[in-house]
Amino acid sequence: MSEAPPFVDVHTHFVTERYVRAAREAGIGRPDGMPDWPSWSARGALALMDEARIGLSVLSVSSPGTHFGDDAAARALSREVNEFGAGLRRERPDRFGHFAALPLPDVEGALAEAAYALDVLGADGLAVETNARGVYLGDARCAPLWAELDRRGAIVFVHPTSPPGWEALTSGRPRPMMEFLFDTARAAADLVLGGVTVRHPGIRWILTHGGGALPLLAARLELFRTLFPGDGDLDVRAELGGLWYDLAGTPFPDQVPAVERAFGLDRVLYGSDSCWTPAPGVLAQVASIDAAEAPEGSTWRALTTRNARRLFSGG
Repeated sequence: MSEAPPFVDVHTHFVTERYVRAAREAGIGRPDGMPDWPSWSARGALALMDEARIGLSVLSVSSPGTHFGDDAAARALSREVNEFGAGLRRERPDRFGHFAALPLPDVEGALAEAAYALDVLGADGLAVETNARGVYLGDARCAPLWAELDRRGAIVFVHPTSPPGWEALTSGRPRPMMEFLFDTARAAADLVLGGVTVRHPGIRWILTHGGGALPLLAARLELFRTLFPGDGDLDVRAELGGLWYDLAGTPFPDQVPAVERAFGLDRVLYGSDSCWTPAPGVLAQVASIDAAEAPEGSTWRALTTRNARRLFSGG
């Protein structure tokens, strides 16, 4: 195992004091039903990375994103956290990458921030939520953004968030327990069934937590697609297989076999979900991956790192 390469972590988060303050001022004291906001520091992140043998962490802002109801405030907050993330990337390009936040559902603001993040800040990609205040990714209002990111061949990291109507669904439970997994599947189905992935094949989409419930739904989505006219030759399983999937959460014993059976392993990536997953949880997850039965002819570290290098090189 000591010879296996360090992980490339595509799913790791940061928070800033200003970001948390803005969220609290907007009334978000228990984000997505979690007890409180986490703390984060670059020093602490690097220490955890060293202990877990994570070579590179691609930083992003997690749910609930940067839009708390006001477009102008969301644009300003997105720019602020993106400047911060880009600064970390500049200081330690050997250890940190960056997916820039976008102020969706403000599409005009998202277009401007995407251009700034990619052209000026040198971001590795963009981060969006599965829905932005109830607007899902297949919504026609998002079409100009996807057209531009397709033109650029951009990476888009899709992080789950609370679904509309979560109050009736959760009975007070934190939404990451179950709703995040369902909303990831819902967003992916919306992208595929809405034709976004076919129209914009240049975008490299990353879904978290092994696609959530998606591996169990892929065959059902294809079945129902064939029952209704209008989708032409859309191959749902092929489109879903063209997305990328990180292993944040509980990859073994059930998640990875489901992903492998549904979509194969060519686009599986490592994700820690730090800092929302505390350090002991990250270390336990890494230990479970290192102890799991290895893929044929490789290790999970080697496989996911090789896939990540292919993703970031445009493959």
